[in-house]
Amino acid sequence: MQTRPLGTTGPQVSALGLGCMGMSALYGEADRAESIATIHAALEAGVTLLDTGDFYAMGHNEMLIGEALREAPAALREQALTSVKFGALRDPDGGWSGYDGRPAAVRNFAAYSLQRLGVDHIDVYRIARLDPNVPIEETVGAIAELVEKGHVRHIGLSEVGAETIRRAAATAPISDLQIEYSLISRGIEDEVLPTTRELGIGITAYGVLSRGLISGHFTADRQLAPTDFRSMSPRFQGENLQHNLSLVEALRKIAEQKGVSVAQIAIAWVSSRGEDIVPLVGARTRERLTEALGALDVTLDDADLAAIEQAVPADAAAGDRYPAAQMSHLGTDR
Repeated sequence: MQTRPLGTTGPQVSALGLGCMGMSALYGEADRAESIATIHAALEAGVTLLDTGDFYAMGHNEMLIGEALREAPAALREQALTSVKFGALRDPDGGWSGYDGRPAAVRNFAAYSLQRLGVDHIDVYRIARLDPNVPIEETVGAIAELVEKGHVRHIGLSEVGAETIRRAAATAPISDLQIEYSLISRGIEDEVLPTTRELGIGITAYGVLSRGLISGHFTADRQLAPTDFRSMSPRFQGENLQHNLSLVEALRKIAEQKGVSVAQIAIAWVSSRGEDIVPLVGARTRERLTEALGALDVTLDDADLAAIEQAVPADAAAGDRYPAAQMSHLGTDR
């Protein structure tokens, strides 16, 4: 599999990363055995970057990855790179209580993640969202101390804006920024992406299929469980959903002309935006993983890109990508 640099200070990683959140939380029930088999299949295919958060189902996702790594052949286990987000505060009922970026909390979160993952270091460590009560310099400085001690290899950021990126990079070397980026979530293009490129910071792009919305598999009559994030997401509601699915149908026509799936052309579009961008795919099954990996074989020429732009222009999506209460925590406006 092709590799890409995770910024100028980070490691070489596979051209696609595997986002494991959906194997534990927020998108309905997942099959544990199939999840582990999917992680193994990803490693066997050459995927090296495994992304998680310590708050995904309150540690369940990290333990799942830890189990998958223990059961994987040694050669595959050694190639795996872990990317971990921390800082989100949860309660026993599954509620959210903000973010904690204090240095003492950073060290505490890291200690638990290392144990759950069963590793002696975390490859990329980042706070999930900015703690408004703690300067980013303090949070990043605490991660830098973990780097010095060998518990963390590289420092990352997540969902922050250009000013915060600059302040963080002035404190310690930043390998990459994890942020949502897809055909219908392009808010990073104005300020964030130029800033990361100026500073040599890579992008790991999550939500490349917009939580399945532009995968080509989501239908208007699909029933979502109350615990499924999409049941509260503005883009999946009423007229917004109908409009967004019409964009998918326009994209489907282009995909069919190329003999690929909608998901593959959407992933390939993100991948085409630059060698400094690594798409994270949220495949929960081996079937979906195989489809996503097929995107690596899709080449988009200028005519393809122009047709995609016409079918799904920037800002074409209806509805914000998060409910209103969560939008204030994001570093971009969409």
